[in-house]
Amino acid sequence: MQQDFLGTGIKFPPRVDSGTGRFAMSFGSQSVKESIYLILMTNRGERWLEPSFGSNLMNYTFMDVSVTTLSIMSDNIRSLILSQEPRVSDVDVEIDAQSREGCLIILINYMLAGTNAQGNMVFPFYLNAAREEQADETF
Repeated sequence: MQQDFLGTGIKFPPRVDSGTGRFAMSFGSQSVKESIYLILMTNRGERWLEPSFGSNLMNYTFMDVSVTTLSIMSDNIRSLILSQEPRVSDVDVEIDAQSREGCLIILINYMLAGTNAQGNMVFPFYLNAAREEQADETF
């Protein structure tokens, strides 16, 4: 069942639908997931027409991975998603620093607003900037 109230947007990363020659579109919960990904991957101030859009996630790249830092990072991600994505509520963020060296596994659970449908996504955050390309491949 299509959830029309969740909206439609251009699929991310953008690609052309070979059948129609138009941009491929994403619908419903997939559109929400792609929006959260864009929030996390866009640096604040990067979009000059909307400078408050995005996150400051890259500021954590070279920080010490302590319980305090992970807690602050988790709260920051949660508040960014809630303030920039109106289609979600009840966001829970867990960060696993133990499973892969040099990488934080960020698990984001959320409720789609207006429904009881839950969504989640896993976002790998590489502490070494050279591995940033791998983050795009896993999405």
